[in-house]
Amino acid sequence: MTMSTSPAMPSVLFVCVHNAGRSQTAAGWPTHLAGERIEVRSASSTPSDAINPAAITAMAEVGIGIAGERPKLLSTDTVRASDVCITMGYGDTCPIFPSKHYLDWPVKDPEGQNLEDVRPIRDQIRVLVENLISEITPVGSAN
Repeated sequence: MTMSTSPAMPSVLFVCVHNAGRSQTAAGWPTHLAGERIEVRSASSTPSDAINPAAITAMAEVGIGIAGERPKLLSTDTVRASDVCITMGYGDTCPIFPSKHYLDWPVKDPEGQNLEDVRPIRDQIRVLVENLISEITPVGSAN
């Protein structure tokens, strides 16, 4: 499946229930794996007060810092500005706009999980993001 995105720099929006675990983890991977080739956003309609500590630790273990991030409120403008919108166990629906590509990744919620349980979630999200990067970045573009 080839996604139609902006040729210059595709933008991706990751959305989960509280923007505290899955979507923050997912947002951390593209910059680490693709550098400046992808614009990344994350959000939720019911943002948490803080990032999940186990997600912060799990990402730090692989050299990705998400501790400075804050959960963000999902807005229509955020969806409109994104080429690809990825929901992750999200109960609400994102606003639908023509020419946007929508995906749903059924990823377990790390909320209330210990670090041992969050690591496989982190690794599953990495594989999904790696596949996404190969779909939305131009062939032959380097990190």
